Amino acid sequence: MRIRDVLRNKGAAVVTINPDATVTELLAGMAERNIGAMVVLGPNGVEGIVSERDVVRELHTHGARVLAAPVSKIMTTVVATCSKADTVDAISALMTENRVRHVPVMENGELVGIVSIGDVVKSRIDELEAEHAQLQSYITQG
Repeated sequence: MRIRDVLRNKGAAVVTINPDATVTELLAGMAERNIGAMVVLGPNGVEGIVSERDVVRELHTHGARVLAAPVSKIMTTVVATCSKADTVDAISALMTENRVRHVPVMENGELVGIVSIGDVVKSRIDELEAEHAQLQSYITQG
């Protein structure tokens, strides 16, 4: 299965945030949408990604004053990305190697989607269920 298939099933909407937004605004947006990360989108495109983990680490280190800081101060700037043509297995390996749970999908320098570890797991379960159904059909008809 390819990332394009995952996006076709889940949709390509990506929640983004401005690098100048505060961490409090980030947390409000993540809570409202029940998501674990946002892509940081600036005037030149993707500038980073910020996750719940980033916030927790900064809160531990700097305390509550981090809530007033801009997202740009806590975001991850080296972002692991993928394309629609990549396989789900390749993205699963990428997530494991880079210890990330969210991977933005880029095409021709443009942000076109995002894939989470939950999306990867769901696609694998769907594949296994389809395979199971095919084997069940083969056994009962054979």
